[in-house]
Amino acid sequence: MMKKAIITLILAVATLTVTAQTNKRLDLWLAKGEWRSGFTKANPHSTLNTQEFYRQYKKNKAQWETLFKWLTETDLEAIPKGRHPIPGSTLTASVEDSENGPLEKRNTESHKKKIDFQLVVKGREGFALLDHASSTVSVPYNEQKDVMRYHYKEEKAHFFDVNGGEFVIFFPTDWHIAKVQTRHADQTIRVIVVKMDYVE
Repeated sequence: MMKKAIITLILAVATLTVTAQTNKRLDLWLAKGEWRSGFTKANPHSTLNTQEFYRQYKKNKAQWETLFKWLTETDLEAIPKGRHPIPGSTLTASVEDSENGPLEKRNTESHKKKIDFQLVVKGREGFALLDHASSTVSVPYNEQKDVMRYHYKEEKAHFFDVNGGEFVIFFPTDWHIAKVQTRHADQTIRVIVVKMDYVE
């Protein structure tokens, strides 16, 4: 019994050590700004899941760097609205001149194959992240459209605004709502949306 307890303790300490080392590497990687790769036109919103982003960036570095390069070299205010293929990749940037709308008219969503990268160029876009424990599936996963929708409790959701010059990234575990009406008078926005590949 004692031997088993000692082994369990050793394993627990080893796990904590590995976790601490991983977190230290993550902190250094983020602090150095390696992931930005010259991407200076926007900053991540505070809701960004940095650990998941770290993993996805490392697994699919070329695609992320291609996105960052395009965003850095493109005049995001002057580019026409519409869909723009990103050279040297299979990515497409959707440039949207739009407006936030009432919450009850906005769809919930999550994805399994893609990651939602959304950069607010101008204005303030309202978002919500859904609480998993109190949300249930309202429309089952559609593989062709790569989307699933939810019933949720408004009081449990986390609402936040993303200002021009900031971006958000929604991973498959981020059940979200975009273009939610904010408390500000002006609801007009320009947004760049790119669907990135999610790598298992």
